[in-house]
Amino acid sequence: MPARLHIETDTALSTGAEIALPPGPARHVQVLRMQPGEAITLFDGRGGEWSAEILAMGRQSVEVRIGAHDPVDRELPLDIVLLAGMPANDRFDWLVEKATELGVAAIEPLVCERSVLRLSGERAERRREHWQGVARAAAEQCGRTRVPLIAPVRTLAQALGEAKADTGAPLWLLSLGEARPLAERATALRTGGRVRVISGPEGGLSPAEEAAARAAGAVAVSLGARVLRSETAPLAVLAALGLQERLGA
Repeated sequence: MPARLHIETDTALSTGAEIALPPGPARHVQVLRMQPGEAITLFDGRGGEWSAEILAMGRQSVEVRIGAHDPVDRELPLDIVLLAGMPANDRFDWLVEKATELGVAAIEPLVCERSVLRLSGERAERRREHWQGVARAAAEQCGRTRVPLIAPVRTLAQALGEAKADTGAPLWLLSLGEARPLAERATALRTGGRVRVISGPEGGLSPAEEAAARAAGAVAVSLGARVLRSETAPLAVLAALGLQERLGA
């Protein structure tokens, strides 16, 4: 199977065009020790993917010719935006990778009252860029034609303000308190829509944060009687929604 690479371009790809790969994808091709004449697959997030042939390899450049376009669509039938309290250590890397594989549309990293990992300023932006790279690599590996957006690190209060303004998207709160099962909540979703899902860090959201989320319009969702880890719970939501053959059925 040809290597799959995501590239960002100002103009859409087109059959027959000869282009230089951006530095990141070019470096990837060089690390793989690929040679002129070999095939790769490119996608730019505008839909589908493109076959391409390597024309020339320089010390820091790779020239390719764009081939046929395949309109394949491997995305979920709705956008799932994950508002996630950041777990400590490398667990958020793992969450970003697996959420990308399961089809998440965007991830908003949150600093919550019980968060162990606290980021701000330049350090937060460096981590966001790192997580965006993790999402890009996961999308390349799993066959997606879209790379999830990793939003800047923010507080739960900031995220709730934006979610409240997004009146077109239901807001879910993963909760161990009084809540309805996910399957019941999912019946209201529709293909082509969007849902935002709030998931807390280690130890969950504080009572005050849960109250603030509910006041912002969040409806509580239960994943069952067992307590899932902070990096497991949002993946359970993505997997459950992704396995539905027909949303709203």
